[in-house]
Amino acid sequence: MSKDLTIANKWQQLKEHTKARVALGHVGTSLPLSEVLALKHAHAMAKDAIVTKLDVEGLSQKCKAQEIPYQTFKSRASDRLEYLKRPDLGRQLLFNTHLTKTEKVDIVFVITDGLSAKAVNTYAFKVLNHLLPNLNESYTFAVTLVEHGRVAIGDAVAEFYHADFVAVCIGERPGLSSPESMGIYTTYHPKIGFTDERRNCISNIHANGLSGKQGAQLLQYLIEKSFALKISGVTLKLEVGEILKS
Repeated sequence: MSKDLTIANKWQQLKEHTKARVALGHVGTSLPLSEVLALKHAHAMAKDAIVTKLDVEGLSQKCKAQEIPYQTFKSRASDRLEYLKRPDLGRQLLFNTHLTKTEKVDIVFVITDGLSAKAVNTYAFKVLNHLLPNLNESYTFAVTLVEHGRVAIGDAVAEFYHADFVAVCIGERPGLSSPESMGIYTTYHPKIGFTDERRNCISNIHANGLSGKQGAQLLQYLIEKSFALKISGVTLKLEVGEILKS
């Protein structure tokens, strides 16, 4: 009969409060086999998230079902490998003959893969489904689906739509405890060439982080404040705890 030789860590109670790898215990001078295997599994999940494709067809169907105006775009990165090697191409929009010129909108929502398409495939519409019913009366908006995009590509999309505000829903860099985390970057009066101090960020929307509803609450706050004050970025303070509490 096998015998468990694992010696528990005295800080075991910390594991109740975090998904981080703490208090793993040990067998002699090594990690327990279960923890080694769990780490390898998490690493595989993170790698899988990076190469997963944006579900353009599935997200398009959701737009159609809700009669949301949308278009599909691509960045100038021709495939996933080039996207990973050339971050600059992921920030530039590939214009082609399939794009339809549109009238100006107040807000454009950009859904793009970033480094975890799984995240946006799962959570983008969980946020929008809570948010859009509250915006219908106040703002005009459109949704775009962008393959191989990075945060700054939202500025190019916004210029195409002459939008006053852009919200980029993007997969965050996968971690070993959260391979499917989505972030939302917002900019008021976005222009190509803007740097990150002009943006606000809502981070960690995933199963163990912010919910879709909480993400929508924070995004609505940023939209209303940005339009009221005509600013975004470091000059617009985001008190996450206070907003969610209210």
